[in-house]
Amino acid sequence: MYGTRGAGVRASVAVAGAALLLAGCFSSGGGGQHEGSGSKVTQQPKNADPFWVNPDGNAAEQVATYVKSGKDDDADQIRKIAEQPTGEWIGPENPEAEARGFTEAAEKADRAAILVLYNIPHRDCGQFSQGGAADGNAYRAWIDGVARGIEDRPATVILEPDALLHLVNQCTPAEFQEERYDLLKGAIGKLKSLKNTKVYLDAGNAGWGHPDQIFQPLQLAGIDQADGFSVNVSNFYSTQDSIAYGRQLSAKVGGKHFVIDTSRNGKGPYTADKADENWCNPPGRALGESPTTKTADPLVDAYLWVKRPGESDGTCKGGPKAGQWWPEYALRLAKASK
Repeated sequence: MYGTRGAGVRASVAVAGAALLLAGCFSSGGGGQHEGSGSKVTQQPKNADPFWVNPDGNAAEQVATYVKSGKDDDADQIRKIAEQPTGEWIGPENPEAEARGFTEAAEKADRAAILVLYNIPHRDCGQFSQGGAADGNAYRAWIDGVARGIEDRPATVILEPDALLHLVNQCTPAEFQEERYDLLKGAIGKLKSLKNTKVYLDAGNAGWGHPDQIFQPLQLAGIDQADGFSVNVSNFYSTQDSIAYGRQLSAKVGGKHFVIDTSRNGKGPYTADKADENWCNPPGRALGESPTTKTADPLVDAYLWVKRPGESDGTCKGGPKAGQWWPEYALRLAKASK
């Protein structure tokens, strides 16, 4: 194995978040803040960061908890996470409602939502984030639901982290590979039929292998229809290394642009464990560059926090299940950051 993403699965959290959104519990307006939780989370300046900050995310709730218990120093640390836009991982059960809720709240704040779609059949090769849609038809229906929820509202979609990487490293069985290409290509086509949706197909990270191994799979999956690809999702490789990897890959797929997940790459990758375990809740890591569209390279459309800092990669190194909020780890990430 080249190392997998260790993604969080956030179905129950996302469902709850969408319910709050649809109930009108979120702030509106370009610079509005959510007063109810006591976290005073505001939107970032739109000219540098056009993405929506969820004022009721796990980190914002943790800030409120710390404030209520008098732990002001810890609250200030977690604000480093709570005040940045992060990906909203759409759950398997209510894709239309969740996508609508998140994009409506973002639109009211004059921002774009970041949505992560992670429901491909046979997901994560039976590891911590295993699961996904039951079959191809179920996945197509799920994508249709997401598209109905987004409609014409602004959204940036990260499509299926690890789905291509797991084809290349042979951890996805051969009998499912042709279908996976078809599902990804169909998803890109469906999402790009929407007026204001950008789509970035995931393309692994700087440490898993070489761009020569994945550029043809990207082409087979319809990268030509997408806005570009994503790198370093839920991983820890430095921004510099991620740019180098992305530029090499871009040159092989028609100069496509890309986005980088900088959520936890402030100190680069962890190397003290076995190579196939370094991605899972590694100690001593730090938050990376804040999300922004003002990047160090013209091919990089944005630095994004696709993985939500503070959510577990899986039941390793003392962590809870994948996708569950882990306040102690969040605090360590924040304290280790500048």
